[in-house]
Amino acid sequence: MNARTIINADFLDILFDGRNKDYGAYELRRSENRRVRNAIVGTASIALVVIGGYVVSNKLMAADMHTRKEIIVPPTVIKILEIPEEAPVTPPPPAVHTPPPASSTIGFVTPKITDQEIAENETEVPPMDSIGNKAIGLANTIGDDINGVDNPFESGDNHNGVVEPPAAKAPVDHPPYVWVELMPSFPGGDAALSKFLQKNMRYPRMAQETGIEGKIFVQFVVNKQGKISDVQTVGAHKGGGLEEEAMRVVKMMPDWKPGKQNGEYVNVRFNLPIGFQLEH
Repeated sequence: MNARTIINADFLDILFDGRNKDYGAYELRRSENRRVRNAIVGTASIALVVIGGYVVSNKLMAADMHTRKEIIVPPTVIKILEIPEEAPVTPPPPAVHTPPPASSTIGFVTPKITDQEIAENETEVPPMDSIGNKAIGLANTIGDDINGVDNPFESGDNHNGVVEPPAAKAPVDHPPYVWVELMPSFPGGDAALSKFLQKNMRYPRMAQETGIEGKIFVQFVVNKQGKISDVQTVGAHKGGGLEEEAMRVVKMMPDWKPGKQNGEYVNVRFNLPIGFQLEH
């Protein structure tokens, strides 16, 4: 390569001067710029397609959300059982304390050393046998007692040495509680109760033929001894003999463990749901 051709030649021609240009390296270097440009253009095209598809998809989803109709679900009416209010507890009247009767007293005489003539005019100290059960006071007084007996704990015709408390009033049963600290329970727990119901429950034929099923709420009172009484059903009437069957099985139950309030057994009103379901 002479000086004229060097001025017009590019870097590759100078680099591969006198070398085999048909080997492949020359063509690769010659087409490098074109291949890099094509790769950039292709990558940019793919990126534009992906971004454009994402934008179009978001716009379509937003348009679909704006045109979608709102679904309004009608409210479900739930019947809540009314719990009777507990009667207010009337506190017992305050105890009346009768004051003891006033006792007779004898005035205390301070002994003094003086002349015999003066001593005869002063009040003498009374002998001990004349004091009896009287108290020693500042002056001689007459109390409510008789013969100086004013101690109610002394033996006598009225006390006999024992002070009797006032007669207690007969306890009044509190209305059945709805909720107590320790609720009544079936002997053996919930598992035993479920086993008892499954063993003794009979699905009424009328309810089977008409396809009646549902949950029956049975209300009853568990008294202080665990006995069951006042059995009744509450809530919506199902019919088909379901209420009668539920009440029959509840009346067959053995004695429950009674409920407790403040450490004492009390009457409790209990609600027991019993479900009837047909096999489909």
